[in-house]
Amino acid sequence: MTTRWIVVPAAGVGSRFGGALPKQYQSLAGKTVVEHTLERLLAVNDAIVVVAVHPDDKYWTELPVFEHPRIRTVHGGKERADSVRLALECLTREAHTDDWVLVHDVARPCVRVTEIQHLINTLSDHKVGGILAVPVSDTVKRVEQGDNIAGTEDRSKLWLAQTPQMFRYGLLSWSLNTAVRQQWQPTDESAAVERLGHIPQIVEGSRDNIKITRQEDLEIAEAIMKYQQTVEAARPE
Repeated sequence: MTTRWIVVPAAGVGSRFGGALPKQYQSLAGKTVVEHTLERLLAVNDAIVVVAVHPDDKYWTELPVFEHPRIRTVHGGKERADSVRLALECLTREAHTDDWVLVHDVARPCVRVTEIQHLINTLSDHKVGGILAVPVSDTVKRVEQGDNIAGTEDRSKLWLAQTPQMFRYGLLSWSLNTAVRQQWQPTDESAAVERLGHIPQIVEGSRDNIKITRQEDLEIAEAIMKYQQTVEAARPE
C-alpha cells in the first residue's frame, strides 16, 4: 500500500484579501482558517500533512495544531508552485515514486471529508491522478481590450478547478521541476502535469468548497460550516 501525503501551501500573504494578518490566520467560527482546513485534512486516516509556511511567518508556531504528530513544517517559496515543490523536496528520502500526494489550498476550510475520500477512492487506480472540480453554471464571457466582450465561451466544457488535487509523488515532482527549468509558473498542480502531456481526471466536488480570497468570503465560509453541521446532525445514526 502506498503512503499518502498531503501538502498545504500556506506561504502566501493574500494580497487580494488585504490587511496585515494573512488570510490563513483570520478568525473563522472560533478558530483560524488554517486550523479548520487542517482539521479536515487530518481526518484522512494515516496521511502525513506537510505545511509550507513563509520563512518570516510568526503565527504558525503559536497554534496548537503546529505540534500535531502527523504535521510537518517546511519553508515555502514565493509562488504556490514553489511552496509545493519545496514541500515535496523535503520528502525525498521517505516518499516513493508511486505514493499519492494531495495538494490542498490552505484557504479552502470548507472542503468536506467525504469529498476528499471520494477523490481518493475514485483515483486509487488511475495512472495519472486528478482534481476536485465543479462545472461552470454561469455564462462565461471572454474579454479583450479593456471591458469589451470578445465572445461567449461554451460552458458545457468548462469546469472550475478546486483542491485537493491528487497526483503520484514522482510525476508531480517531475512536473513542478520541469516548470522551473522552463521558467513558467503553473497556477495549480494539474496545469504542470498537463503540460507534460498527461491527462488528469475530473472528480466532481461541491460548491461548498470555496476558496477564501476576500474579506466577505469569511462570512460565506462560516455560513457554509453552519449549514454543513446542520446537515451532519440530521443524518440518522
